[in-house]
Amino acid sequence: MSDRVPVRSPLPVRGGRFTLDHVSHLAFFGIVVSALLQLTWLNSELCWYIATVSGLLALTYTGGVMLWDRLGTAGRAAWIPVLLALWGLLLLLVPAALTNAFAWCALPLACAAQRVLGRWSVTAALALITVALVAALVGADGRFMIDTVLVPVAAVWGTVALYRVQQRDAEARRRLVEELRDTRDLIALQQRRAGVLAERTRIARDLHDTLAQELAGGLMLLQAADRDWDDRPDVARARVRAVADGLGTNLTETRRMIRDLTPSAVAETGLEGALRVLCARSQADGTAARVRFRSVGDPQPVLDEHTATTLFRVAQSTLANVREHAHAVNVQVTLSRRQPDRVDLEVSDDGVGFDPAEVLARTSTGPGRGFGLPAARARLREYGGDLDVSGAPGRGTRIRATVSARPRPQMAAAPFPTATAR
Repeated sequence: MSDRVPVRSPLPVRGGRFTLDHVSHLAFFGIVVSALLQLTWLNSELCWYIATVSGLLALTYTGGVMLWDRLGTAGRAAWIPVLLALWGLLLLLVPAALTNAFAWCALPLACAAQRVLGRWSVTAALALITVALVAALVGADGRFMIDTVLVPVAAVWGTVALYRVQQRDAEARRRLVEELRDTRDLIALQQRRAGVLAERTRIARDLHDTLAQELAGGLMLLQAADRDWDDRPDVARARVRAVADGLGTNLTETRRMIRDLTPSAVAETGLEGALRVLCARSQADGTAARVRFRSVGDPQPVLDEHTATTLFRVAQSTLANVREHAHAVNVQVTLSRRQPDRVDLEVSDDGVGFDPAEVLARTSTGPGRGFGLPAARARLREYGGDLDVSGAPGRGTRIRATVSARPRPQMAAAPFPTATAR
């Protein structure tokens, strides 16, 4: 296996989380400062040499910590031999009484080697640290003492083993975070695709139920007028005029659909503003004699753009059904917050009404007009919501769409305001 240089957590002490790296840094400087304090008490003639080498060791360690990113892979790989050389020189210079003090620098130096070097290089570095440590301890006592030698060596290898476990856990967490991020992006992409497909389905339904049927009927009238043109010109002209009137209606409907396809209404004015404009436009288009909008609830919930747009599309589809089938005089659109984490959009009318169970059963078993309700319910459930339909023939209809909402932050405004206090 090649001696690769591993990619591991950076050495500098940064961030708000206290890790094993921080413990290693603190241990190194604590050992060096403690050893220097003991050096002042000895009053040895080598005091200044030892202090100078100790200072160089501390400066080299600090420089590697602070310049970690700038050093690069090659620089960090060269940093370890320099540290080991200065530490080995210290072990040669210090008197026997200070050997144990500086010997414990082997612990943070072994951790630094574990962070920087590859598999085989770190094994060689640890072997070199062990040999230097054993030689220094044996030389200080003049004989091999098992307790004196094995305890520091076991501490070095035990610390390295612990550090390796910590590194593996950190790498596993990093990979898990990356997988979660990729999964989140994939889910968001799938939701966008599902939204696009649902919008295409709605457009196809609207085109089929309006333009396609009207154009087919107009074509049949023109063909009949062509047959009657010579024998019954009055009837033929009446049919041509009916086709002309139908084309005018279709032109109005086409312009309405183009306005509905414009996605900037919710983004520019918020959900509440978009619903107010939609209700005013629906009343002008003849959906009902009176189409009123009401917003209740305080404080305002926070909805993301996709959820707010979904509620807006539900309102569009419902008002389109009211215009075509309900023959209502009054329509009430209410946006409310009944629970802290829920937002309701309710559309009620006093039209002819229908049996919801029958319509839902019919639209779920075959194609045709009216499959907007199951599609709307499916889209709402993607955002943790649902659709409730109630009504009866001759008693009007009430449709309530519910979605999840986040609590409003105290110091930030919602990107899509949905309710104001009344």
